[in-house]
Amino acid sequence: MSVSEPSTHDLRHADTVQDVGEPRDTLQAMARGFLMRCPRCGRGPLFNGFLRSVDHCEICGEVFHHHRADDLPPYLTIFIVGHLVVALFMGMEQVTSLPLWTHLAIWIPVTIVLSLVLLRPLKGATIGLQWAMRMHGFGGRSEESDA
Repeated sequence: MSVSEPSTHDLRHADTVQDVGEPRDTLQAMARGFLMRCPRCGRGPLFNGFLRSVDHCEICGEVFHHHRADDLPPYLTIFIVGHLVVALFMGMEQVTSLPLWTHLAIWIPVTIVLSLVLLRPLKGATIGLQWAMRMHGFGGRSEESDA
């Protein structure tokens, strides 16, 4: 009896057999996701569009099509950007006396740029968190089996 090489299908679903119950490093998975890399291997890209995640990692085969990032990344983006911009605006107001139109000319573009810069990494970190905690089909119980 000869041992054959594992197929691509076997490699993509190997984590369901080998990885069950093993702890996953949450901070590492979130950091890899924040860097827009696969939370499992850290090498494969996590996105194939601005906010569209890949169906599976091209390096390790981890499947991502079932993630549920939904509203958390925009919420975190609004929370972070809002606090930064308000704090910076208030600090600038304390040291200078700029007219309102100047503040608008500064803070509206800063808000837009910060939002666009943070949204994608925060979505990646959310996917990494879900992977590490085995949520929504990442090695835990599926939602269909709960019904």
